[in-house]
Amino acid sequence: MANPVHSAGGGRAEEQQTSLGTAAARQLTTVTKSRPQMEGISSRWLLKMLPWVEVPGGTYRVNRRLTYAVGDGRLSFSNIGAKVEVVPQELLELPLLRGLEDEGGLLQALASRFVQREYKAGDLIVEAGKPADHVYLLAHGKANKLKQGKYGDPVILDVLADGDHFGDQALVESNDLWPFTVQAMTPCIVLALPQRTFEEIIRQSPVLLAHVAAYQERLRKPQDKAGQASIELSAGHHGEPRLPETFVDYELRPREYELNVAQTMLRIHTRVADLFNNPMNQLDEQVRLTVEALRERQEYEMINNRDFGLLHNADLKQRVITRSGPPTPDDLDELLSRRRKSRFFLAHPRAIAAFGRECTRRGVYPTGVEVEGRKFMAWRGVPLLPCDKIPISDSRTTSIIVMRTGKDDQGVVGLHQTGIPDEIEPGLSLKRMQVDERAIATYLVTTYFSTAVLVPDALGVLENIELGV
Repeated sequence: MANPVHSAGGGRAEEQQTSLGTAAARQLTTVTKSRPQMEGISSRWLLKMLPWVEVPGGTYRVNRRLTYAVGDGRLSFSNIGAKVEVVPQELLELPLLRGLEDEGGLLQALASRFVQREYKAGDLIVEAGKPADHVYLLAHGKANKLKQGKYGDPVILDVLADGDHFGDQALVESNDLWPFTVQAMTPCIVLALPQRTFEEIIRQSPVLLAHVAAYQERLRKPQDKAGQASIELSAGHHGEPRLPETFVDYELRPREYELNVAQTMLRIHTRVADLFNNPMNQLDEQVRLTVEALRERQEYEMINNRDFGLLHNADLKQRVITRSGPPTPDDLDELLSRRRKSRFFLAHPRAIAAFGRECTRRGVYPTGVEVEGRKFMAWRGVPLLPCDKIPISDSRTTSIIVMRTGKDDQGVVGLHQTGIPDEIEPGLSLKRMQVDERAIATYLVTTYFSTAVLVPDALGVLENIELGV
């Protein structure tokens, strides 16, 4: 081998190339390529775990037994500086006022008569055994609803937060007493309406008087613990007593779920689709990634859509507020206790991490369960499945969903229609639309879907979860 050539100044000159370089060699070889990759593809556990019901007519009707007690709603408020007011139309969320016709500014008159009160942490808003003569709206803060236990210790019945209310029953009953105590956990802003003020407005409004009378009549009808029209039965009797007569009444206006649509138009040049298909078909790869994005959007809508999304369709009685901020084993126990046969939790990965930290702090170690060949953290045998579609608010709070699934268990089901024209996946179609004057072909990619909650206790939500640092 020849010795390297040295420069006159004693420096070493650049060595001469003695073999074929890699850059040139690549001109004669076939590059191994991956399929097109994209960020944002998640595990989509909701789509995998929900049982899907075929909806050939495009609409799914959920028939239920007649329920007299309309679910309690949460109210919204407005403020100008430190002065807080309830939005008048929001008063229709109170069971007493649900369905009231707002004639002559009746709701505005009611809203203007609420008095703002403020309480410090630890203050009693109402006390058990004292006269119940107000309705209270919790505009801001968190409070515990308490009752004395069998052995004298206070028992937490519920946790109240922004938008909750209590005492509306006191407006239609006289000389009754508070059966519970409400204590502020944080500084609270409360709006209160005295019973005597409500009675004054009733005397001035025949419409409100008739509405309250109809409400009182509904309360007198036999109901079971879920507020449904009761089915009269007899048991444990002897001899030949007269048996009760009964029938099962149904809702006259059951809820109907129409299939929602998510779609987009995929555009690709015909020259690309015709010529550049080796080793991968360009149209197939474009469709594959578009379908992935569409399925991600489908799961997002099934959780967040205000019409049928799970976060917005959970019954108010099935919503639980965290007792201390972060999600604790106590909170998840409360969530599980409100339904039978809970199938799985659905939570943001950061919420699952926050729950794990609380377990570690308490010295509790959750078990693991296997779902479709993968290990997940579980609580009481119910897996916590990750879902990044559950939002995290600006105040770093989020929610955890739990559900019972399937028609046989009166749970949550997914809705779709299969066998649609040009279907490439169940409930998802690809239609070629046209080729324009620039030789660009357009394809319409469409999927139809929805969710339905068959009975209210099939779905529960743990709200206002603080993620911490």
